[in-house]
Amino acid sequence: MVLSCSDRKTVQIWTDRPEFAVYGELFNTAQTRYKVSIKYYDNPGQELQKAGNTADIIVGSWLKTSVTGAYFRSLDNLFGANKLSRGAFYPRLLSIGRIERNQYLLPVSFNIPALIFFKDSKIELSNSFTVDFNEIKTLSKNYNNISREAYTKIGFSPLWSNDFLMITSVLLGASFKTASPLSWDASALERSMNFVNDWTTEFNTSIQAEEEFIFRYFFEPPEKLVQKERILFSYMDSRDFFILNEESKSDLDYRWIMEQSRIPIIEDMVLIGIPKRARSVKAARAFIQWFFTIENQRLILEYCTETKVSENVFGICGGFSALNTVTEQVFPHYYPELLGRMPPSNYLMTPNVLPGNWADIREKVVLPYLYDRSRSTKAEEVYPLERRLADWMRMNR
Repeated sequence: MVLSCSDRKTVQIWTDRPEFAVYGELFNTAQTRYKVSIKYYDNPGQELQKAGNTADIIVGSWLKTSVTGAYFRSLDNLFGANKLSRGAFYPRLLSIGRIERNQYLLPVSFNIPALIFFKDSKIELSNSFTVDFNEIKTLSKNYNNISREAYTKIGFSPLWSNDFLMITSVLLGASFKTASPLSWDASALERSMNFVNDWTTEFNTSIQAEEEFIFRYFFEPPEKLVQKERILFSYMDSRDFFILNEESKSDLDYRWIMEQSRIPIIEDMVLIGIPKRARSVKAARAFIQWFFTIENQRLILEYCTETKVSENVFGICGGFSALNTVTEQVFPHYYPELLGRMPPSNYLMTPNVLPGNWADIREKVVLPYLYDRSRSTKAEEVYPLERRLADWMRMNR
């Protein structure tokens, strides 16, 4: 008998997340009706748009694009009685995968930005789980120390991390989003860089003074400088913080970075969907139903802890689970530092729809621009972002 497309028993998953191989094996062991096989791609979403064989499930970053609806089928039939519950997901994350009234993608995991500090530093923060720019600046200025006209301690500088510069630009309205290939609010981006320039000159004297400090002390990882009390704060996103070894984490504390009651979700959040050309639709749905069960995600976390996978991979698929109960109630059993520390879901700021090649544009174009612009007080002295992007696109057609 020839099997119809919906009767095929093997699910092929394309993903950029190697840990999905572990999840696939756990699914294969948990039941005997279907089997999962995994194929790794650097950008599975872009691979899907090529002609030829297709996957039954796509899991990865950058899946939500302007053409998502053309390549993925609706997942609305996964919800209902004895199925998935929409209320089990963080609402704003779930909305990312929705186009008009149809759910094409489901959120898998996400990360948020943090500021880490030494537990014994005796600073007094006003909030138990967040910190904003004004408080960072005030506490950092009071921490600064100068000896022989050079800084021996600096509380914090935005120049220490390109990722922090990106977070700053996003929180201050730069609004990067997909266009042809990218658009942004140029005025807001310029304001964010002026904000960084003012931060540097008002609180840390000058760009030159900060650069000298970096040259003298940043041969060690920032978390070590925090532990040695050379600096007060360091930027680190959630996935990087929670895979630090226990010896390092035991000396550190953290706060989520928040501005105007918004905590930005890092852009590379992971999504999952079933392509329109999938051949094993029933099996794909069965896997997704299995994966988004609270008890199964608990089993995944337990297995990854026992096998030490969690030493290199944080949480579910490298981040917090999109299932709020898992993140808020299950995660603290495996990451005790999280107990009572997750912010309310209405604080989460979801990223805009970004181009499929955003990871490359971000690393090769946007971050180098932010690096250069943050170190110059005049925009006209820096090669413009628009021209950098045009140059890069011309070289990478």
